[in-house]
Amino acid sequence: MHFLTLNSGSSSIKFSLYRIGLKEELMSMGSVEGIGFAASFFHVKDGSGKTVITKNLGLSDHVAALKEITAWLDKASTDGPIDAVGHRLVHGGSAYTEPRLITLEVLSALDELIPFAPDHLPHEIEAVREIARLYPGIRQVACFDTAFHRTMPGVARLYALPEEVRQHGVERYGFHGLSYEYILNELRKESGQETADGRVIIAHLGNGASMAAFSRGRSRDTTMGFTPAGGLVMSTRSGDLDPGVIVYLLKEKGMDAANLNKMVNKQSGLIGVSGTSPNMKELLDREAKDRRAADAVQLFCYQAKKFLGALATVLGGLDTLIFTGGIGENSPTIRDRICREMGFFGISVDANRNNTNAGVISCDSGQVVVRVMKTNEELMIARHTYQLITKAGRKT
Repeated sequence: MHFLTLNSGSSSIKFSLYRIGLKEELMSMGSVEGIGFAASFFHVKDGSGKTVITKNLGLSDHVAALKEITAWLDKASTDGPIDAVGHRLVHGGSAYTEPRLITLEVLSALDELIPFAPDHLPHEIEAVREIARLYPGIRQVACFDTAFHRTMPGVARLYALPEEVRQHGVERYGFHGLSYEYILNELRKESGQETADGRVIIAHLGNGASMAAFSRGRSRDTTMGFTPAGGLVMSTRSGDLDPGVIVYLLKEKGMDAANLNKMVNKQSGLIGVSGTSPNMKELLDREAKDRRAADAVQLFCYQAKKFLGALATVLGGLDTLIFTGGIGENSPTIRDRICREMGFFGISVDANRNNTNAGVISCDSGQVVVRVMKTNEELMIARHTYQLITKAGRKT
């Protein structure tokens, strides 16, 4: 069976095409970047990673981008039709604790959740509706980035706000759930059930960054909260803020909600502190001669180290630490700085293993196994879609 996965962002759509049966095979993957800008960019790679198409398009909106993607897939795919489409939905609220077949009822419920994630859900919901128009009758599956964290205990989800506010769904949800689920599944395959069920912290460090604590394979706490803007410092997001900062900017500086949202999500984090770049590699290259770049890198690592300690305390100790995401997988420098002086937690990193991006970078004498693992949210979406579609087929 063939499954298309879609991940719609504010100005991009990432997609993958998988063939799943006795084995899982990536057929192609690609994205449209810069949607709404004159220089929007469409590129596709085959399953081996070879580029098969690259072109500038100037696509005005997500509907145009989806039409470009599906037109290419219809023309290029000679191996069979798409059987179903799996979508990454950033927010599932409190109701959705697992992936769901998308029905009119589910779509209506998602529309009601838009105020929870106004920068993400509208584009993701639009993609669902457009696929329904392009492929009438095709089955679609919603995979929620919040679902994997619904096992967090009540105290970890609770904000100290009045009940009338909390009754409207204001609580800590957590995100990057598809990434965390994939990593734990791979850890179970590589190292066994006992390791995956131990005290595990996963650091998903990329443009969006979060950490989460797991025991017995279940989420116990995470750094992101009501929205993906909370927790760690990120490329353009602020991470945790004293709410008094927001009140001050509203009252004293006359900022409105739209500009506050833009500031917190697009103009803060690494780009806000450095003033030059949201890209960690560029900041590391520049930090020796640029104080603000150095400040941004230092703050990122300091906050990550602080949250690492807090999450280890939640677990009552730590057995495995895993780095993933673009920065986590590819930056030995950042991994080293986060783990440095954490020996009292049993964390000790071998410099040579770390610098060569080995799968295990901890010293043999360390109490905590420190790993580097590549995440794959798209494959997780494809797996969920396959499972739901085949289950639905058996019922009928």
